[in-house]
Amino acid sequence: MSNKEIAKVFQFLGDIIELHGENPFKIRSYQNAYLTLRKLERPLTEMSATDIGAIKGVGQAIAEKIRELLDTGKMSTLQQYLDKTPEGVQEMLHIKGFGPKKIKVIWSELGIETIGELLYAVNENRLLELKGFGEKTQNELRQQLQYFLKSRNQFHFATLEKEGLQIREALQKVLPEVKIEFTGAFRRCANVLESIDLLLGTKTEIGSVLTQIGLQNIQSQADCTSALSINEYPVRVFQCAAAEFGSKQFKYSAAPAFLQAFLEKYPDQDFRDLDEEAAVFAKVNQTFIPAELREEAWGLTRPVPVLVESQDIKGVVHSHSTYSDGINTLREMAEYSKAQGYEYLVMSDHSKSAFYANGLQPERVLNQMAEIDVLNGELAPFRIFKGIESDILNDGSLDYPEDILAKFEVIIASVHSNLRMDEAKATQRVIKAVENPYTRILGHPTGRLLLSRQGYPLDHPKVIDACAANGVAIELNASPYRLDLDWTWIPYALDKGVLISINPDAHSRQGIHDIHYGVLSARKGALSAAQCLNAKGVNDFVMWINSRTK
Repeated sequence: MSNKEIAKVFQFLGDIIELHGENPFKIRSYQNAYLTLRKLERPLTEMSATDIGAIKGVGQAIAEKIRELLDTGKMSTLQQYLDKTPEGVQEMLHIKGFGPKKIKVIWSELGIETIGELLYAVNENRLLELKGFGEKTQNELRQQLQYFLKSRNQFHFATLEKEGLQIREALQKVLPEVKIEFTGAFRRCANVLESIDLLLGTKTEIGSVLTQIGLQNIQSQADCTSALSINEYPVRVFQCAAAEFGSKQFKYSAAPAFLQAFLEKYPDQDFRDLDEEAAVFAKVNQTFIPAELREEAWGLTRPVPVLVESQDIKGVVHSHSTYSDGINTLREMAEYSKAQGYEYLVMSDHSKSAFYANGLQPERVLNQMAEIDVLNGELAPFRIFKGIESDILNDGSLDYPEDILAKFEVIIASVHSNLRMDEAKATQRVIKAVENPYTRILGHPTGRLLLSRQGYPLDHPKVIDACAANGVAIELNASPYRLDLDWTWIPYALDKGVLISINPDAHSRQGIHDIHYGVLSARKGALSAAQCLNAKGVNDFVMWINSRTK
């Protein structure tokens, strides 16, 4: 190990013991060791234990730890702290500018244990209520987290979408006669991506063009040209002759499972040298299948509906205001929704058990409802519905007594606490909430956070069957960090007659635009507007609300 590597171990040790509240003297001694060792010219590997102990600012105890590290590659003291610190919390210690004191606060007070959970909390403004976390700090932390996640080589679709659009536009300006389209998982709008993929209908050398539009680290691979975008996101550029663009686009756009099923269904067919992708399907009299549906084999066998589009969505369902943990006021959320062309807004601030999100006690529920009455008078025919995102408590019950529950028009029931459940417990808890006659929508069914938290295991068929039996819609939470219900379960829900509600879970006016990502994910599950709850106009939405007898 080099001196700098050993120094970094002591820096990390100092941070992790500070995280656990050790005495300041011990923390300072490790910090001093870091500063000393990183500047040391003579390699520690060439020094005896006595020589190491004689280094100013090291001392015998630290010298012994250095020797242990050199001899074994490990340090028992550090290992003791690693064993009692979640891996995600350890990762936080590597984020520049986010020190042990702040990490300790978010870990102990919010129970956050992964980078993804932390980023989600930042985007929901959960940190603003904590000591030492102002809006400026939160915004800086958001940038630091995004940069950190960038190095993991997996990205939320929302992270790469804008960059991809800019690259395609820049390429098209330089190559106006060339057909350029997204391809691969990017074109299928996968929830999680590894790169921005494009297909160009030209075999001309492309490296100089990529340099011209600002891409970096350009390298020729076996089947594509790889590069990094201006913001250092991975890009892959595939090329083919214009005359075979359709054939190549079909090949690159299909996930392996779909492509295998397609080729097995149509053996002995030659799909080469087709200039339009539609020609691939026309050649075998197969209905054109949109790229989003080319993931699993069932994409080939299910009827292809007219897929839902963003303009089909008539109402903003699931939103938060300053009554709980939102940035904007109720009025601001309503006026913005109306200005965007929506017909209604379901206001669903957090319920009273969500103390971390300033959940509403009954008195504040009534205050909000009174304000909604006033705003509905002002903004008609736009309508605000009186809702709540009720915590599903540990026993499956909702978060208010019946006299309060009865006052809400729409209750979204969601699990936010005690997430470490086995499948049986989680399924039982969720189904009990679904069976509550006041529940109208099941919110983010698994509680997952993409790239950071898998979510609790559910028996999805049982939960969906319960929703069907009780007339409960299921949320596809449109936050690009959630996209929960996963699209793979949408076909089963549709077969059971369960409506899917594409909900932004908006904690600000801008958060409403996350509906876009929910729509993209819903399309992967073959959702049509007819089967989407909030594609209903306001009058039909009212009829749906009244369709379940309490």
